[in-house]
Amino acid sequence: MAVAAGATAWPWMARAQPAAKAAQIGLLYPGFEAVTVTRIAALREGLRAVGYANADRAEILVRASEGDPSRLEVLAADLVERKVDAIVAISPSAVRSAKSVTSTIPIIANDLESDPVSSRFVSSLAHPGGNITGVFSDFPDFGTKWLELLKEAIPALSSVAALWDPATGHTQLEAVKNAGRLLNVKLEVVEIRAIAELQRAFQIASEHRPGAIIILSSPIFGTNPKLIADLTLEHHIPTATLFSEIARAGSLMSYGPNLLGTFRQTGTMLGKVLQGAQPADLPVERPTKFEMVINLRTAKALGLSISPTLLVSADEIIE
Repeated sequence: MAVAAGATAWPWMARAQPAAKAAQIGLLYPGFEAVTVTRIAALREGLRAVGYANADRAEILVRASEGDPSRLEVLAADLVERKVDAIVAISPSAVRSAKSVTSTIPIIANDLESDPVSSRFVSSLAHPGGNITGVFSDFPDFGTKWLELLKEAIPALSSVAALWDPATGHTQLEAVKNAGRLLNVKLEVVEIRAIAELQRAFQIASEHRPGAIIILSSPIFGTNPKLIADLTLEHHIPTATLFSEIARAGSLMSYGPNLLGTFRQTGTMLGKVLQGAQPADLPVERPTKFEMVINLRTAKALGLSISPTLLVSADEIIE
């Protein structure tokens, strides 16, 4: 498209920001803009951590799809047209959308679902080779861990519903299916493609009368912690997920990367690019901090008794 073509004239090194000038950064976000406040604060922490002089003055242009993934490409094109110095793309859909409209503006990803190599976002983890780098997490072990934790909390567990966003790919889903076979737990998959489908998805899941729900990683879920927590309590179903914010809001448990920690990490990579590093040569990073949160208040409401062994292994307990 014309916008992308116009952007191709920008050389990499022209994007390095002198100390006197603050960058203009696009934040391409698949959820609600109101949720971005804490994410932006974490990004600025990352900028400061690598000595970017204008961390507090940098202008961050938020383009949020408000839960409608079909809007992301148009929003990405707007950022390109505004000639931002870099785009921070949150989620696989946002990375794909940004990639589709520019091959030159640096794209710093925060993507907790994709394998960046198999998704063709980068050539390799060590040498991305294009205009995309960032923080990626496609650990299939999470799917196994969620099911193991639920099984420990509910020893008689025999069936689980998995809420899955097809836009995130099959890695997580296959891991959960394999874990289900190993642990002799029947798995029902419920597809969900947009925030507007959340209530319907929980209704469908509850009709299968599962012993628990696993919420696979997706920005659809990560940007709506309160709604998801309310739905799990409304349907009286224990849930496990990647997102600690959902557990804190009222679901049973979470295990995965510290979400704001991944944004700080993304901020450090963004800072390096703004100071002259080329995304092509900036290795992809993995999350470095993980946490397990158990909501004991929710467990009591669901009539569950969480074993002391499981509680001791938690990083945070909500009482």
